[in-house]
Amino acid sequence: MQKSNKDSIDIDKVAENPGLLPYAHHVGSAIIKPLDKGRTKGNAMTAMYQQTDSQLTQIKDQVEVLIRQAQEIHDRISISERIYKADCGFKPVINKTYYVYEKKDESWVLSMISPEEWGPKGPYLFIAECELLADHTWEVLKKNDDISFK
Repeated sequence: MQKSNKDSIDIDKVAENPGLLPYAHHVGSAIIKPLDKGRTKGNAMTAMYQQTDSQLTQIKDQVEVLIRQAQEIHDRISISERIYKADCGFKPVINKTYYVYEKKDESWVLSMISPEEWGPKGPYLFIAECELLADHTWEVLKKNDDISFK
């Protein structure tokens, strides 16, 4: 065994590239632990599932909003068709409120007269209070819950 005069380290036991060793080469070195590849992959998979589940939930929520909006438009179309088929003795004006009633023969009539203006015994059954929108569909502001528009 050869010893250097400058220090007490045995030259035969010194690595040429200690930073490339797969283990700590002296007491003060950082601890090197072998990777637990299964655990690393498991953690990565868990993170991936959490992230994709979050994204899928966001998309599901957006789809539900779109479905609700589409249903509201469909309902506006349905009620608008029924109102345009109703008897009407005037030309409705956009952004004005009108009242839909049902006659005894089950046909509808569009009126400018509110149920309150008819008094306690109006001639027709109140269906809905509606407003004509700029796209010429009707928005139901208030309706008789006992009546179905379908």
